[in-house]
Amino acid sequence: MSDYRCIAPDVKLGEGVKLSQFVNLYGCEVGDHTKIGAFVEIQKNARVGKNCKISSHTFICEGVTIEDEVFVGHGVTFINDSYPRATNPDGGLQTEQDWRVETTLVKRGASIGSGVTILANVTIGEKAIVGAGSVVTRNVPADTIVAGNPARPVRHLISNGAGATS
Repeated sequence: MSDYRCIAPDVKLGEGVKLSQFVNLYGCEVGDHTKIGAFVEIQKNARVGKNCKISSHTFICEGVTIEDEVFVGHGVTFINDSYPRATNPDGGLQTEQDWRVETTLVKRGASIGSGVTILANVTIGEKAIVGAGSVVTRNVPADTIVAGNPARPVRHLISNGAGATS
């Protein structure tokens, strides 16, 4: 059976990275011991930290930074353009020179549920949790659970000192 992985030569993979079949990675960086599921695309200038889990069918576009120990559920989509257009005012197809990448930051230890869409110019705070199916349109504070469309705070997590939250 063939490998069915498209890994461009400019991809930087850390030690112990686990890649499923049917991945498409180019111009990106993936940290040590991160696991990438099937049918995941990670574009150029995107960064995934150490000890992350990126579940199947997820799209991580240019401009996204995912810090260490982040969980990303199945079918998560990141967006890097608030006002996408196919053509310029003159009717010609847009090129990379016609738009500016907008960034997204997912901080250490955050968890993103399956089916989430994350708009551009958003920061998801440390250890925050985004509920499945949510649409994240604004920053998510650290240690906060958000859910819905648009995602809104549901509750704040309080650490008990042993790593668990209540």
